Amino acid sequence: MDFYKILLNAHKGFGYLELLLVALFIIALLATMFGFSGKVNKFLKKTTLFTMIFFHVQFLLGIIMLFVSPGVKAAISAGTLMSDSYSRFQYVEHPFSMLIAAVLMTIVNKKVKSNDTISLGVVIMGLIAVGLFAFAFPWTRVFGA
Repeated sequence: MDFYKILLNAHKGFGYLELLLVALFIIALLATMFGFSGKVNKFLKKTTLFTMIFFHVQFLLGIIMLFVSPGVKAAISAGTLMSDSYSRFQYVEHPFSMLIAAVLMTIVNKKVKSNDTISLGVVIMGLIAVGLFAFAFPWTRVFGA
């Protein structure tokens, strides 16, 4: 098994865990927002921390895959990186959206960790991070369609 296949399988496996963590994060975020006067609890802190960690792990695995991928090299040399919708999504939109989502989750984690109550801005930032994750997630490749 070559290095790229190992990274690809790790990236896919962590992707499933990331889906679970994102679902738990949304539940914890909305439960905190609409209940208990917005007081941050341990469950929200833990889910935010682990979601952020997995966002970063996924991003690092993906960036390494991007540099060793034979597909991106072929798309660049053929000049179809931006003109082909599959290549554009796979090698440009997906990594860039995940980078922004990871940065937003880092900011959300910092705000949740350092404040006793949650603000609407933090909730919106967390939902934008999840929205970018949902946009960039390759649903058809993972679940078929």
